[in-house]
Amino acid sequence: MDFSSSMAIKPSSSSCSSLFAISRAQNSSPKPLHFNFHGIPRNHQSSFFKSLKCIQSPPPGSLPSNPTSFSCSAVTLSPTQTSYLPPWKLSTLVAEFQSLLEPLDRVKRLLHYASLLPPLPASSRTDSNRVMGCTARVWLDAQMDSEGNIRFWADSDSEITKGFCACLVSVLDGAGPEEVLQLKTEDLAALNVGLPGGERSRVNTWHNVLVSMQKRTRALVAQKEGKTPFEPFPSLVITTEGIQPKGTYAEAQARYLSPDKLKVKELVHVLKEKQIGVVAHFYMDPEVQGILTEAQKEWPHIHISDSLVMADSAVKMVKSGCKFITVLGVDFMSENVRAILDKAGFGEVGVYRMSNERIGCSLADAAATPDYMDYLESASNSLPSLHVVYINTSLETKAYSHELVPTITCTSSNVVPTILQAFAQVPDLNIWYGPDSYMGANIKELFQQMTLMSDEEIAEIHPKHNRDSIKSLLPRLHYYENGTCIVHHLFGHEVVERINEMYCDAFLTAHFEVPGEMFSLAMEAKRRGMGVVGSTQNILDFIKQRVQEALDRNVDDHLQFVLGTESGMVTSIVAAVRSLLDSSNSTSSTKINVEIVFPVSSDSMTKTSTRASPALKSVKAGDDIILPVVPGVASGEGCSIHGGCASCPYMKMNSLGSLLNVCHHLPDERNNLKAYETERFKSQTPQGKSIADVGCQPILHMRHFQAKKELSEELVYQVLGSHGNGK
Repeated sequence: MDFSSSMAIKPSSSSCSSLFAISRAQNSSPKPLHFNFHGIPRNHQSSFFKSLKCIQSPPPGSLPSNPTSFSCSAVTLSPTQTSYLPPWKLSTLVAEFQSLLEPLDRVKRLLHYASLLPPLPASSRTDSNRVMGCTARVWLDAQMDSEGNIRFWADSDSEITKGFCACLVSVLDGAGPEEVLQLKTEDLAALNVGLPGGERSRVNTWHNVLVSMQKRTRALVAQKEGKTPFEPFPSLVITTEGIQPKGTYAEAQARYLSPDKLKVKELVHVLKEKQIGVVAHFYMDPEVQGILTEAQKEWPHIHISDSLVMADSAVKMVKSGCKFITVLGVDFMSENVRAILDKAGFGEVGVYRMSNERIGCSLADAAATPDYMDYLESASNSLPSLHVVYINTSLETKAYSHELVPTITCTSSNVVPTILQAFAQVPDLNIWYGPDSYMGANIKELFQQMTLMSDEEIAEIHPKHNRDSIKSLLPRLHYYENGTCIVHHLFGHEVVERINEMYCDAFLTAHFEVPGEMFSLAMEAKRRGMGVVGSTQNILDFIKQRVQEALDRNVDDHLQFVLGTESGMVTSIVAAVRSLLDSSNSTSSTKINVEIVFPVSSDSMTKTSTRASPALKSVKAGDDIILPVVPGVASGEGCSIHGGCASCPYMKMNSLGSLLNVCHHLPDERNNLKAYETERFKSQTPQGKSIADVGCQPILHMRHFQAKKELSEELVYQVLGSHGNGK
């Protein structure tokens, strides 16, 4: 689904004029570019004539100039006099392309501008100057001249893309840093020149080149001011030759991507011998995931996924002969597996957790409070109402909620279509989402953005909605404001500032649970084809798609992805990327490097004693000797407000040692695993019904929606009034 809003050129708050403009000729024959002074105030024209300087004439010692310069710019006007220039250049450029009615004429004009772009020296056609996210290869270089203005050079191996670059260079070359940074990607919307085919990729080219121009401008300004640059986030670089970690945190993550073969052999042996299935969440630590990923090759009944399909996978494993299911996740996940297996008629199959202590979840805990029940009491008094509850909640919460307000479960990947369908299917409906406050706020912001889209664009997202219907539903969409995930909570201002500075031109991924600033950043990247917002599976699929596209282009490339979710995702990402790279390695000599960036601070790791594990190599950091183990252990270590949260401490309670211990003790004839077994709920709801039975109903309503793309008749009947009188 594409949630991108339609964009239109927004009027500038300052006077919009320029000293350079492309001719507005009405025919398609390329003509020499000439100056148009109609937009320049008369009182500025004399100073304008005195201060012209060709924009492709670089300062001494920099990139060579070219005699076929095609645009000029003033470099001696005061900031007040020049502030209107780039916007006016852009509006004139837009008007010119809009004056050419035939697509072929626009192509000819674009190709003409491509021919006027001075060639980029071979020394500048480097990987570090590549613009990510473009279908064709694009190189961009930038320097600051002696007067503090920014000079740009660009090139591409596609003539049409080269024409795009020529247009952007003509607008921004020679401008002041503040003028470069003030231009928004939304301002380029009308520069879609209407070329046939690949329209979205053409728009993305405009946007991605602009973002790269602005990144380089910020770096040049910081360099001039003597500012210490941000320290890069740690990252893993994946190639066909192997994995290169950058930074201590990345070394910790990389350590277990090549798992211990003896441990893999031990696990596979016990799983096969005792017919044990394993369902695990993406957020397991790299040691566990590394072992499981390798063991999958010899034992098919291992599944690593998001929480949505863990129970479904367990059912399939039991149908294939598994006698026990081990769940590596938090407690609500094992509860769901137990309940769904019972519903499927497999009550005799044991389900086991990985700790003899409670494995909590901050979101699930938020929904198990009197405050959340008060929130739902308000919902029950606003008929008709539907409670859309996030899957990351306990079965008990789902049961109690469903007796108060008709409830359907959702995930981060299906929450938007669920809400849109519910509003379309039930007139005057009130929707109450919870408990994740950030996701609720992000959903509302997403719908606000949709009000700026055309009816046609909205219909592509949901055929029964338009701008009016989206506007009308906003006041009836409510969300709980006191629930957050501790992992995603810290992807806030500090992280966003650093990403904006250093990674604005990279691919950005963000879970739907991140705070609003990170959400907006990823949504902006999504609109230009450079980002994804959604579930862990959505993030994984996005990375795989972009890597496959790079392989299909069959040219050397470096792809950089910022991982805006729990770091445990990296194991599945590395496995998927390596599989793609290995599959193409035999048929192509193309070199693709894939870099996964962890937005965490250098102190987001756990200090440990080297005595605990003398076989592991320690590293020195300041006065401390620290062991580069996977960050994020009990008590929340691994989290830092300076750079996000390394990992979920609850998920890290699922260790390899616990898994092997549980498996070796199965079947549990001596009752040694009583504290590990996921028990059925024996208590009842306030209306005297089984918690397991009532708690499963919201999940089953979600399954119906996934299969039929509409709410079930039973759920609609409950919403419309009879629910409160018993089911």
